[in-house]
Amino acid sequence: MKRAIHFVLLPFLSLLLYSYAHEAFDVRQHFSTVTRYGAAKGIADNSIIASNIPDGCTPIHINLVARHGTRSPTKKRIKELDNLEAHLEVLLRDAQELKLSLQKVPSWIQGWKSPWKGKLKGGELISKGEEELYDLGIRIREKFPDLFNEEYHPDVYVIRATQIPRASASAVAFGMGLFIGTGSLGPGRHRAFAVTSESRASDLLLRFYESCENYKDFRKKQEPDVGKRKEPILDEITSSLVSRYMLNFTRQDTSSLWFLCKQMRFTSFCNYHAGFPIWQEASLLDITDQACSLFTPSEISLLEWTDDLELFMLKGYGKSLNYQMGVPLLQDVLEAMEQAIKAQEEKHAPGSYEKARLRFAHAETVVPFSCLLGLFREGSGFQQIQEEKSLEPPPKPPQQRNWRGSVVAPFAGNNMLVLYNCQANSSSKYFVQVLHNEDPIPLPGCDSDFCPFELFKENIVDPHLKSNYNQVCMVKGETPERKPSMASKLFWLFSLGNDGKQTHKDEL
Repeated sequence: MKRAIHFVLLPFLSLLLYSYAHEAFDVRQHFSTVTRYGAAKGIADNSIIASNIPDGCTPIHINLVARHGTRSPTKKRIKELDNLEAHLEVLLRDAQELKLSLQKVPSWIQGWKSPWKGKLKGGELISKGEEELYDLGIRIREKFPDLFNEEYHPDVYVIRATQIPRASASAVAFGMGLFIGTGSLGPGRHRAFAVTSESRASDLLLRFYESCENYKDFRKKQEPDVGKRKEPILDEITSSLVSRYMLNFTRQDTSSLWFLCKQMRFTSFCNYHAGFPIWQEASLLDITDQACSLFTPSEISLLEWTDDLELFMLKGYGKSLNYQMGVPLLQDVLEAMEQAIKAQEEKHAPGSYEKARLRFAHAETVVPFSCLLGLFREGSGFQQIQEEKSLEPPPKPPQQRNWRGSVVAPFAGNNMLVLYNCQANSSSKYFVQVLHNEDPIPLPGCDSDFCPFELFKENIVDPHLKSNYNQVCMVKGETPERKPSMASKLFWLFSLGNDGKQTHKDEL
């Protein structure tokens, strides 16, 4: 009788334990910059209380700096997964030759094939990424109807993107959502709209890192050091995997398996293997994989931290140069606000001035811009940012940290700066509200997400304007080469080719 009770209770207790673990730890929120926008939106900071916009305040302009949506693995990463497939075969063969038991080896590893095997190109925006930006466009129009009540004109609603196809395609998807129902094309009443792209060689607003020689030198020298910082974590987890599954995994295997976990977009359901909860992933290619289930939650948190550390050191607060080179973008945002204020003060006619400047780029753009605003720093580091000094790396788990790639720059991650006209306010007529991933976020130097424009300019923008891009980015003694601008306006309706050439770096 007791044994029968045990058999009844064990599945019930397992279900309870899984339910608790699933609520407390959602692996989908721990993929750093490979996190999908929907999962990132679920990482809420409940301590932030949004300001109530005072009565009589109306939005008059919006600046958007957004990352492209979810993309497929790049060509370099596809090759890495091909190598993983080959090495897993070798590990299994070696184990069989040594007559080792394979009982602890998850069944999916045996005969696993990379879902991207044979794919010659990568990095393109996928359907989920299109949906992320399309839905974002719809939500922004619904949130700020007064900003988008004008007849469309490319000088009123300015849309810019880098020449990298996934960014341009993201701009197209966003525009389709933003302007849906305002045209006369097809059942959805779509309309054509313009997306402006600058040549890669001269795009200092959205691809400032591409022309910054000092940054490229720094990154080349810093990458090996970042790799060494990650090695102890990878070695520790590799040792655990070897003990757990009795296969002679290498550090590179661990890194590749973690990447595979991040690439398999999935819905979770319960299973167990050797006492560990299994997240079974249904990928976009409709292939079931269990890469994430190889790791415990604590191991996933550590692997996430290694990704976040790399983001911090190479693109974030780890080096002031990382964000100093983004000052041209900050200046462009300020210029757009000042032009909107001028139009209000001079009472320009509706439809004759810009109401939105919408930009689509990469993590290498969004992360430095977030740093310039002073977001997601640890502790009281705002003065160091104003003085353009580097900050200390984020603390390692289990300590809590503000710097998480899944929040700072997930796929479709964005910063919106909304300018308000508050005519009834006696202290300041114009205010700036910053929203990160659509949620209001307090600005350091303002202690609020609703900041007087003069204070925003004085405390957030002006301290960075002492940085001259050419002085920051050019090697000492070198005269910057001025390449001709090749800005081109591209008129889009539904889609954009994604077969552009890859740059020498694996961009996010």
